[in-house]
Amino acid sequence: MTDLTGKIVLVTGASSGIGESCARKFASAGAKLILAARRMERLERLAGELGVDCHLLQLDVRNRAEVERSISGLPKEWMAIDVLVNNAGLSRGLSKLQEGKIEGWEEMIDTNIKGLLYISRAVLPGMVRRNSGHVINIGSIAGREVYPNGNVYCATKHAVDAITKGMRLDLVETKVRVTTVDPGLVETEFSEIRFWGDTVKASTVYHGFQPLTGADVAESVVWAATQPEHVTIAEILILPTAQASSTLVNKSAD
Repeated sequence: MTDLTGKIVLVTGASSGIGESCARKFASAGAKLILAARRMERLERLAGELGVDCHLLQLDVRNRAEVERSISGLPKEWMAIDVLVNNAGLSRGLSKLQEGKIEGWEEMIDTNIKGLLYISRAVLPGMVRRNSGHVINIGSIAGREVYPNGNVYCATKHAVDAITKGMRLDLVETKVRVTTVDPGLVETEFSEIRFWGDTVKASTVYHGFQPLTGADVAESVVWAATQPEHVTIAEILILPTAQASSTLVNKSAD
C-alpha cells in the first residue's frame, strides 16, 4: 500500500455521508485534508475529531466564482493537491419526467455535473503541471443503469461516467490517474434529501436488507488511491450483497 502520509486530499461534500467517511479514512492513512462543504459547523466538528492537519472551505460547488476563488486562494502549503475526491452530489425527487420538479432537476445538474466540472477544472491544471495526482469521482449505479422515475438523476450520473472517461483520455499523456467509484444503495442522508426532508419515507428505502455504509464506500476510495502510481483503478462498482441491480434488491435479506 502506498503511504499517504503528508499527501493533500481534497474532499467535496465532506460534511456528511460518503464524504465524511472518506475524510475519516484518508485521515487514518495519514493524509492532510482539505474539507469542502456548505455546512462549516459540521466541517469544524469533523476536523476536530480527525487528528490530522485540515484546511476547511465553506464552499457550494454550484457557484463557479466561489470555487475558483477558493481553490486559487488556498495557502501555498495546501496548493499541491494530490487526490481530489469529487463527492458532492444529491438527488431530488423520484417521479415521472412529466411530473418532475424543475427546481430539483436544476439542483442535481448544477451540483452533480457542473459542480464536479468546476472543481475539476480548478484543480487539474496543478496536477498536470506537477505530472502527478488522482481524481476520484463518486458516481453511482445510476450512472450505469436507468431506473423508473430516476430520469434526471440517472442522467447526471451517466454524465459523471462520461466525464470520468473523458478525463482519463485527456490525461493519458500525464501520470494523473482518474477513477470512478459507483455505489449502489448506501444509507446516508441521500434518501432524506431525495424526498425533500421526508424522513419517514426516506427510512423505508433501507428496510429489509443491509445497505452499504459510507465507510464501505470510503474503503474502496482509499484503496484506489493507495495503489502503486503505475496502476489505475478505472472503475469500481460496489453493491450491498442483497442488491443485484439498480432495482433488484432482496428485502428479505436483513
